[in-house]
Amino acid sequence: MKFYVYILECSDKTLYTGYTNDIKKRLYEHNNTSNGARYTSGRRPLKLVYIESYSTQSDAMKREAQIKKLSRANKLLLTRNLQQ
Repeated sequence: MKFYVYILECSDKTLYTGYTNDIKKRLYEHNNTSNGARYTSGRRPLKLVYIESYSTQSDAMKREAQIKKLSRANKLLLTRNLQQ
């Protein structure tokens, strides 16, 4: 099973970082249900702007924590690298 670390861009241009084992389902939950994070519920629609995959949940959680500690500018650099 794969695990994914992702960054979402919210409608107010803020960034949300999370991890999941089903990225399509999680993005749907963030955008359409009450199962998304409380932070994102009032900031819809959300757009997936960055994703990384990992083979273990532990590695994904560690990377999520690293990304959450980054400044907004550094998170934006990650998203730009993906888009190129």
